[in-house]
Amino acid sequence: MIHAGAVAIGTTTVPGPGTRHQTWGHTDRGPTRNPWRPDLSPGGSSAGAAAAVAAGIVPLSCGSDGAGSVRIPAAWCHVIGFKPTTGRAPTSDPTGLAVPGVLVRDPTLLQHWAATVLPDWSPQVGTSPSPLTTAAWSATLGYAGPHLDPEVAGIAERAAQAVCARAGLTLSRPGVTLTDPERAWTTLRSTSSSAAELRHAQRSRRDHNTRLAALFQSADLLLTPTTPGRAHGHDGPGDHLSVALTWGINLSGHPAASVPAGFTTDGCPVGLQIIARPRADELLLRLLDAHIPAAPIAPPLSRP
Repeated sequence: MIHAGAVAIGTTTVPGPGTRHQTWGHTDRGPTRNPWRPDLSPGGSSAGAAAAVAAGIVPLSCGSDGAGSVRIPAAWCHVIGFKPTTGRAPTSDPTGLAVPGVLVRDPTLLQHWAATVLPDWSPQVGTSPSPLTTAAWSATLGYAGPHLDPEVAGIAERAAQAVCARAGLTLSRPGVTLTDPERAWTTLRSTSSSAAELRHAQRSRRDHNTRLAALFQSADLLLTPTTPGRAHGHDGPGDHLSVALTWGINLSGHPAASVPAGFTTDGCPVGLQIIARPRADELLLRLLDAHIPAAPIAPPLSRP
């Protein structure tokens, strides 16, 4: 981005060591606060990046997404977050689970980011309609029910319906049942996993990916809440698994985005996750550019 003319103003916070699943945003300098609700975490691990965009400090921040670390803070800070197909951008993560990502308020900036970060980027131009025609909705992906907040799910589903209406997509509810990715993801991420554990993780990953491939035979997009629940406080996530709906997409490598879906009755931002077929990044970003409005800056009175 710097080579393309962007001006970097600094680095932003990520969670300190020992924070479960990196959604806390707490550092050795204290908590990173959510511009919409200062008593809540902005998500993570790209905590400061999302907060800076939401507060209007910068229009764009770079992040890294290994289990939802761009999409989750985008959801909780009411901005747009995007992770590309795994393999399209260089990564230093030896597991290949983490990929570079970006957070913005204005979706028109996403293609500029992609053109400078993804070496094989080839945006589709012109006025021809998008070949995306169908979308599937799932609130739990078949396994995240214990973590689901009904209000969050309802807000995300209404946002999914609105996006499909604007984009002319047919929305279905096919009863998605994927393999729970928790054990496979944690095993592959660990440096102490045994050979037997790694074999089991790879079998689980293949099953998970096979089920996703079957779903994408009949749908162009998969829509879910970005997180099954609302943002947690600065005391940490507790037992709530905020990554439940995101880290399986790091296992599979699909491109995915989180877009603002609305707010709960107590003012917590909610995100809608939009997942596309592998290497359909251009189509997904065209959809966001055409049908997702720019997010507002968090009002000053909500800041600490």
